[in-house]
Amino acid sequence: MGLYDNHNHSQFSFDGKATSVADSTASAVSKGLSGICFTDHCDFYVPPMKAAFEQLVPEVFEVESQQNEIDRIQQLPETKAAGIQILKGIEIGMQKPCREQIRQHLHTHQFDQIILSLHYLDQTDPFYGGYYEGKDWKQAYGHYLETILEEITWAGPDFDILGHFDYVVRYARYPQCGIRYQDFPDILDEILKVLSYEGKALEINTKTYQDFSGRTPVLDENILKRYQEFGGEAISLGSDSHKAEKVGFHFEHFSEYLKHLGFKYEAHYENRKLQMVNL
Repeated sequence: MGLYDNHNHSQFSFDGKATSVADSTASAVSKGLSGICFTDHCDFYVPPMKAAFEQLVPEVFEVESQQNEIDRIQQLPETKAAGIQILKGIEIGMQKPCREQIRQHLHTHQFDQIILSLHYLDQTDPFYGGYYEGKDWKQAYGHYLETILEEITWAGPDFDILGHFDYVVRYARYPQCGIRYQDFPDILDEILKVLSYEGKALEINTKTYQDFSGRTPVLDENILKRYQEFGGEAISLGSDSHKAEKVGFHFEHFSEYLKHLGFKYEAHYENRKLQMVNL
């Protein structure tokens, strides 16, 4: 296939204990991928409502241990024979109170690619439903997008990929099962301008577009078309896998979908440098 899965979690993530670098790499090889990047979770602050369910606070992985394991797997004879590239990454959670801690962490370590994602906001966690209380769908989705814009503007050069921009839709209970361009044109324009003008990639997180409690989120192609209108070409595919069998989830479908929209390449980063491979 020649594609890269740019968003995967391993045994080093708090919620990746069911998989490993070795198993997910083997899965990527079996699916014909050219590369896989391990972007384990790093959130320095966890809302109390979620912390009550977890033992690990904050959700920070050991970078050196993760990268040493990646190096070990990359040097195995079977990995070399397969010709797959294993990249070192991080999924850093956007959190305004932790900005300087985040920046220090990213400057202390070296990564191939940095995904910037929004998991927690307003002292809540959408996964557990608290974020949606007291908000209608437009308030919930709009505030999420406004927070993304604020954080990517602050982050500047310290990220490469905007992760799952529509994560907020996954766990909602509203009839509206997607973020549509027509509902949030102004804020989406500003987000897409930052990405396209600064050479950042927009992630299609393939995990999002499946059934969640009877609702299947929908990706609005008009957002991707608008990104193109601003000159954006860098689309990153990420399975957001937490189990080896989920590596490359729905990649064939979304690579064809992107080609149908006129995209020619998939983006990934090596040593923070943009690389484009044919879809």
